[in-house]
Amino acid sequence: MKLLPTLFSALFLAFASQVTFSQAPTNNALLHQIINGDFKPKQIKELRSMQNGNYFTQLCDSGKAVVKYSYQTGKAVDTLFNIRTVFHCPIKSIEGYELDSAEDKMLVYNNAKHTYRRAFTADYYVYDVMRKNMKSLSDGGPQESATFSPDGRMVVFARNNNLFINKLDYGTEVPITTDGEDGKIINGMPDWMYEEEFDCTKMFVWSPDSKLVAFVKINISNVKSYSYIRYEGEDPSFPSSAEYPTVITFKYPKAGTPIPQASVQVYDTYYKTIRKMNIGNDSDVYIPRIQWTRNVNDLAIAKFDRDQTRMQLYFANPRATVSRLIMTDKSSTYVDYRNLDYLSFTPDGKQFVYVSEKDGYRHAYLYTITGILEKDLTKGNWDITDFYGYDAAKHIAYFQAAESSPLVRDIYSMDAKGIQKRFSDGKGTHAATFSNNYAYFIDQVSSLNTPDQYTLCSTEGKIRRPLEMNEALIAKVNQLQLPHKEFFTCKGADGTLLNGWMLKPVGFTNTTKYPVVMVQYSGPDSQEAGDSWTFDWEYVLSQKGYIVACVDGRGTAARGVAFRKCTYEYLGKKESDDQVAVARYLGTLPYVDSHRIGIWGWSYGGFMTLMCMTNGSKVFKAGVAVAPVTDWKFYDAAYTERYMKMPQENAAGYAACSPLEHAADLHGKLLIIHGLADDNVHPQNTFEFTERLVQANKQFEMQIYTNRNHSIFGGNTRYHLYQRMIDFLDKNL
Repeated sequence: MKLLPTLFSALFLAFASQVTFSQAPTNNALLHQIINGDFKPKQIKELRSMQNGNYFTQLCDSGKAVVKYSYQTGKAVDTLFNIRTVFHCPIKSIEGYELDSAEDKMLVYNNAKHTYRRAFTADYYVYDVMRKNMKSLSDGGPQESATFSPDGRMVVFARNNNLFINKLDYGTEVPITTDGEDGKIINGMPDWMYEEEFDCTKMFVWSPDSKLVAFVKINISNVKSYSYIRYEGEDPSFPSSAEYPTVITFKYPKAGTPIPQASVQVYDTYYKTIRKMNIGNDSDVYIPRIQWTRNVNDLAIAKFDRDQTRMQLYFANPRATVSRLIMTDKSSTYVDYRNLDYLSFTPDGKQFVYVSEKDGYRHAYLYTITGILEKDLTKGNWDITDFYGYDAAKHIAYFQAAESSPLVRDIYSMDAKGIQKRFSDGKGTHAATFSNNYAYFIDQVSSLNTPDQYTLCSTEGKIRRPLEMNEALIAKVNQLQLPHKEFFTCKGADGTLLNGWMLKPVGFTNTTKYPVVMVQYSGPDSQEAGDSWTFDWEYVLSQKGYIVACVDGRGTAARGVAFRKCTYEYLGKKESDDQVAVARYLGTLPYVDSHRIGIWGWSYGGFMTLMCMTNGSKVFKAGVAVAPVTDWKFYDAAYTERYMKMPQENAAGYAACSPLEHAADLHGKLLIIHGLADDNVHPQNTFEFTERLVQANKQFEMQIYTNRNHSIFGGNTRYHLYQRMIDFLDKNL
């Protein structure tokens, strides 16, 4: 209850001054708690199904053990790894692990250091479960993405842009490639763009017979470089940059500029040869996924045209190097690369599953191995939002979908007769992690005002065992006596009904006129106004007397292709029009002061803030843009061209959706914020935009954070950032 004095002080100051906040306290206890993660729900450690689907493993005891549990009873039945019993153990704990197919060996690692956002280097070790001994995978330096061969006798890993193979039977390490070089050639791992825009963490795969390793070779020699300056700083500190700042340079292909050149290679572990697969002579393509079918002679290769309107799935013969086209997925806008995450092959090798949006909604389809559509696995005027797998023996598909509402996610199955079964209760946002045999799943659910809860379930409905219900967090939030978020709907700029939530101030009354802060992201296929738990700075704003509103406009998720892709070629135009329409609607409510409406956003949301404040609408009194794109020509090619085409092909769209080009039309008070080490949305965006403001004699406020990336954190940085934004809103709203 220590928060109550702060809460009541804020209310007194707010209402005593007719909701003017210049005297609001700067040291906000609730904000500190939010920044410290005090309201983050407890998560259960990742459960990994074992091969037979009856047991799962979990990393326990602060990284000191890997324990085997029964799905049926929930009880531990064995300890596969215990650091205390490892002979001559060289480490004190592990951060992750991977079992081989026989489940008698493990790859364990520690000292993970992220390369960009997802991929990382680490010190890997091979652990023998029966013998309880451990040895280092390689003495040549940290490794990346170490992976067992299917027979468990070898491990492939990446290091310094090359691939290596460790033959465990002999303890020998052999390089697969030797031509890897910084800024030129990357073997088997993603460059910055492939990781960021195609979610790649490794780009090599073993053949089912453990004789071949296929990998993507990326040539970035022609890609242009971007640089930023690193200072000494604090949290983190770089002493080598104390006197003379360091220039950090990396390859970053911007819209319309040369992109990485990708090819698929196959290494033969016996003959030590490498062959390049023939999938056509076109060079401006993306190859974000490779995957072996059940047949060792068929390597599946997904190839996108540069504009991503067409995906071609090839099967390549790894020794003959020839390929045959199996299927093509086309779109008048773009094909979503994430559909490939669900590409899977049935155990008999005669069929495969592919997710597509070809009928206007995202659904799963079953194809013959020759590429002939066999049947729909899901069907309806709603999107599946995750696909958990297909049980080929029982002919049942398991998936997550927004069937009942775009706000809700439920877990379903559909059988061969088209009979659909729902495993969840139709409320909130449910996500599942299934066992290998689909007999069990973990149901993770949250809702607008209830944090994450985890339950172990059986698909037959006989087991429903709570794992983590976050009772303590629920009680803690209830003690604060803060208002609850409420759903509402309003019309967008074209009359389309939009979904949103609203958080009213503490002590709300219908007779008081409140300022509004609209928070949003608005990016393609995103969703902020769903029935799921978040507890962020909106509660601080509510505590201080603001109404906070969040609405998903056109272009966002779970409402079909027409809604999701209508922003094509004019990214930001319809989205910002909708946010303006929402602001005007809010201004008509009897408890809203229409002259004190502000807007906030980060990244794409920051771009939207600038779009809304420069489009001539004049509805926002103030706005905060964090790490915003200010012109799409500054952003990376894969993302930007997916939605906008190349600048050379869509000059009108780029001009219409550029806050940079409309900076002179800025209306309202602006705070623009950027980290100088942002490798994603470069600070160049902010600097070029503010220079336009200067030349147009438009005043603004700017906050810069040295050595901070796109997430802007480290030490006291995140608290400083949010307090800076709150102070700005207090002053201007």
